[in-house]
Amino acid sequence: MALYLPRVIGHRGAKSYAPENTLESIHTAADIGVKWVELDVKLTKDQVPIIFHDDTLERTTNGSGPVAEMTYEDIRQLEAGSWYGESFAGVKIPTLEEALDVIYERDLGFNMEIKPCPGREKETAEVALDALASSWDNHSNLLISSFSHVSLEVAYDMAGDWARGLLLEKDLPENLRDLVEFFDPKTINFDADTEESAIEELLDLELPLVCYTVNDPMKARRLVNLGVDGFFSDCPDVIEENLPKAH
Repeated sequence: MALYLPRVIGHRGAKSYAPENTLESIHTAADIGVKWVELDVKLTKDQVPIIFHDDTLERTTNGSGPVAEMTYEDIRQLEAGSWYGESFAGVKIPTLEEALDVIYERDLGFNMEIKPCPGREKETAEVALDALASSWDNHSNLLISSFSHVSLEVAYDMAGDWARGLLLEKDLPENLRDLVEFFDPKTINFDADTEESAIEELLDLELPLVCYTVNDPMKARRLVNLGVDGFFSDCPDVIEENLPKAH
């Protein structure tokens, strides 16, 4: 089944309008007309997959310390909205299962980024993919991505028929073509600050190019003119409104 990718994907839900990687952020993305969301998945100490980006808790919660050392019970006690705004006080870190329920409810596509804590690349991918496999059946609106080659290899082995996105830093790896051949990705997800000459190299791969994280409409238009297909954005509605009309 072909992968249906919209031109703009909500980054961590709709990060400009609600606390990132929360159920509120997913709902907000759907409310402003976003078709897909990108969320990060990590594991608690007791192997519960949760939606969270950082390796430590300080930036977006009232907790502290490494996520990998917290049980799910520890995580449940935390508050993850006040840092963003008073109106989000009491917001919790969701489990992957809770996020999937909202994604289904709002009829969204999903880019699941496997974001393992250091040393947990294999198990994070295995647990997250198991959780996904028990409920997700539409191959056209799901993309599995990771910066971790170990996690991506697990996705290839466990769920080879789901689309994979190869995530790249702005300095392209020298073995880029080998990686593409090995992982057989459906998309290349690359940094918005990648040099134009390197973007030309990516275009030569003849795969859909999705750029992160683009919040400036002028930058988005320039990248479209270079041949970029889509964007991850914190303010996806703004980027969508300012892109050239699709033919």
